[in-house]
Amino acid sequence: MDTLPAIPRPHIALLTAVLLSAFLAVTGAHAGNPVTEIHAEGIRKGTVGLGMGWRWGDSPYRGIQDIGSIVNDNEYDLMPFYYYEGKFLFARGSSAGVHLLDRNGFRLDAILDYRFDRLEADKRDFFRTVEDREQSLDGGLEAGYAGDWGEVSLSWVTDTIDKHNGEELDFSYRYTWNSGKWTFSPFASYLYQDSDLVSYYYGVSDSESREDLPAYSPGSTTFWRAGFNASYAWSKRMRVFANFSYDRLGDEVVDSPLVDEDYIHSAMVGFAYGFGNVFDEDTASRRDPERSGEWSWRVNYGYTAEETFHKVHRGYVRKSDDVDTNLVGFTLGKLLLDGRRADFWGKVSLNRRLEGDEQDDFFEINAYVMAMGTGYSPWTNRELFRYGFGYGFSYADKVPAVEQIKQAKRGENTSHFLNYLEAQVDFPLRNLFGDEGWWQDCYAGLTLVHRSGIFGQVDILGNVSGGSDVLTGHMECKR
Repeated sequence: MDTLPAIPRPHIALLTAVLLSAFLAVTGAHAGNPVTEIHAEGIRKGTVGLGMGWRWGDSPYRGIQDIGSIVNDNEYDLMPFYYYEGKFLFARGSSAGVHLLDRNGFRLDAILDYRFDRLEADKRDFFRTVEDREQSLDGGLEAGYAGDWGEVSLSWVTDTIDKHNGEELDFSYRYTWNSGKWTFSPFASYLYQDSDLVSYYYGVSDSESREDLPAYSPGSTTFWRAGFNASYAWSKRMRVFANFSYDRLGDEVVDSPLVDEDYIHSAMVGFAYGFGNVFDEDTASRRDPERSGEWSWRVNYGYTAEETFHKVHRGYVRKSDDVDTNLVGFTLGKLLLDGRRADFWGKVSLNRRLEGDEQDDFFEINAYVMAMGTGYSPWTNRELFRYGFGYGFSYADKVPAVEQIKQAKRGENTSHFLNYLEAQVDFPLRNLFGDEGWWQDCYAGLTLVHRSGIFGQVDILGNVSGGSDVLTGHMECKR
């Protein structure tokens, strides 16, 4: 067993945000939210990728038919995600965590698991006296043992962000087999939820009750879940998947006056693309063997822009009319793949939002994959400029003031956790100052930072239809 390094307290928020950005299963079995998992056997440890999935399913709440109709009558929920399986950290579907032990078929993991359960009561007249039930981030431990016969696992999670303040136990069995490019993995689970968790999502307090909605105080409950995960290796890097889950709700849930279902099902289809491997020192897939360990750092500073992302990158760069706020940031990058047409980088940035008179300043953490291309001189083959586009997730300790103002005008939601886009263009400093000096591998240019809810289609991002844009200047150096 490897000894894990101690995590300094200031870095816990960073680790949490990185784990929050992960939404795709890679290998192994995990008990939580299996419909959002994918089994991709054969992907080596260290592989980083992106994907997209469409999730359908039933809502247990009265009068709400679909998962995606809780807020805006969508029949489906869009889910962008990362996948990653490292030496210590992993990202798997709606869960992520840290490997504590992995030896002789036995594993022990510390996990974070996103709970999708939610009720926005003001969206339906029947729930007019009911308070909202919010999604949660659960944390805990999971142990598993695998053999030729399959894998059994036991997980325990509890609320980490003071929503339901309850606990859940999940005992699962899964069997996985491969047939050519196909991987198929059926599973069955028996779950226990304590009274605090059940009461939060399905209880009715005295203050919420009325003549047609009696008070209800449930106890703990148990229930069964069964389904399967399937994936197909479309190519060396591309995988498509389809998942299905069926839940037989517990008696304490079925008896709730908020509920009109005895069982619910959910399904998900999607795709995933692997960009590269952060541990890969095999130079066979690289044009330049010396670049296998390349990394970068970047500093940037800028202002909140008025226009949206698709206008800013065309030259509309005036400051926001709503706020006078700024951003200062630091970014670390690791080269994942030295491609023929573009390099792919894994990046993590820590930004400080300078909110002026609007609110207290706060930190923002972004994790993303960036594709970087290069423009060369047609006469000398000398590098003239770089351009790049990044995609990932952003977690802000507070909702930026500009997002609060714009969303309030629309009467729409805000969210700390949003999709992240980044556009970058810069030029090498050696073209100005010569090839010798500390600047020889450094670049200066512009970066556009964008937070977005992806048109309000993403439940896990709070169904946010807007976002914010920040235009920054930067200097980046490769090492």
